[in-house]
Amino acid sequence: MAEVIFAKAFRRHVDCPDANVSGTTVHDVLTTYFEDHPTVRGYVVDEAGAVRKHVALFVDDDQLTDRVTLTDPVGPDGRIHVFQALSGG
Repeated sequence: MAEVIFAKAFRRHVDCPDANVSGTTVHDVLTTYFEDHPTVRGYVVDEAGAVRKHVALFVDDDQLTDRVTLTDPVGPDGRIHVFQALSGG
């Protein structure tokens, strides 16, 4: 099972416990996670299911490459890290 891990910054806004979730892509893993934690969905993805602009996802040590359909593969012992992306100048 893949592990979904949220940065502390997310916890200030929504209850988003880390969890072990099954799935072979980021989409599969997050869809299953959101079934158990539906309020988290709106903080991570938009209405179309794409990753929100100010959210960064990493699969293991690599930044997510497909922010729209979330097809990046996740291994059985993979980790998805969810961060608030920093912006500004």
